[in-house]
Amino acid sequence: MANNNGTIQANGPVSLVKPASAIGAGQQPAVEAEKLTRVLPLGEQQVHILNSVSFAIAPGEWIALTGASGSGKSTLLGVIAGLDTPSSGSISIDGVDITHMSGTALAGLRNRKIGIVFQSFNLISALTAQENVEVPLYVRGGHHNAPDKARQMLEVVGLRERRGHRPNQLSGGEQQRTAIARALVTQPTILVADEPTGNLDSTTGAQVLDLFARLHRELNLTLIIATHDPAVAARATRVLHMVDGRLDTPTEALAASGGVL
Repeated sequence: MANNNGTIQANGPVSLVKPASAIGAGQQPAVEAEKLTRVLPLGEQQVHILNSVSFAIAPGEWIALTGASGSGKSTLLGVIAGLDTPSSGSISIDGVDITHMSGTALAGLRNRKIGIVFQSFNLISALTAQENVEVPLYVRGGHHNAPDKARQMLEVVGLRERRGHRPNQLSGGEQQRTAIARALVTQPTILVADEPTGNLDSTTGAQVLDLFARLHRELNLTLIIATHDPAVAARATRVLHMVDGRLDTPTEALAASGGVL
C-alpha cells in the first residue's frame, strides 16, 4: 500500500536474463502469440512492423518489452490488447484466440481481462480523477457501485486526497497513477503499459515503477511493459527484446545492448 505521502516501497532488482518462460507443464499461458506479422503499405512497398513473432507469457509474469524506437514494441502491445489486428498469425488471451474477434467482442474482453496504460495518460480533461477511473465501470454496466470502486482504487495508488481534482490540477505522476487506477478498476488479470515512465522525471518515474512492482505482487497481475528504461527492464522477471519487428533471445539482446537493455 501507499504510505502517507503517496510513495511506494520498492522491491529489489531482478536479473535481466531469465528462462525463456515460466509456464509449467499443463499451464495455460496468459498470452500466446504464434507467428504474428503486421504489414503496412508504404507507396509501392510493404513495411513489416512485426515479422513472425512468437512467444508465450505465463500468468503472473512481468515482461519488459524492449528495443529501439520503431522496433515494433507499441504495435505488439496493440495486438496483445486487441487494439490492432495482425496481418497473419494468431494471438490468444487465456487460451481464447482473439485474432478475428469483432470490435465489440474485443472491447468486452479488454474490459474483463486487460488493463491498458498509455505514455500520454489519455485522461478526460473535463472529468475529475475519480470520474476518469469510473468510466470503464460504466462501460461494463456496473455503474451502481462505480464511485465506491473508483475511490478504493485511487486509494490503492495513493491518490485518495486527489480524487476530486481534474487532470490539469494533477502532476504528471499523479496523472499516471490515475491512469493506472482506471486500467485496474475492472480487476483485469493482464496489464499492458506503453512507456509508462516516458513522460515523467526520474524521481516520479521511479515512484510509478515501484507502484507497478507492488501491484504486480499483490494483485498477481500479468504485467507487460514496453520501455526504453533500463530500470524497468531490471525489475521485470523476463525481457523480450525486439529488433526490426523480430524478437531476439535474452542472451542476444543483452550482448547487443552492451549489458544494458
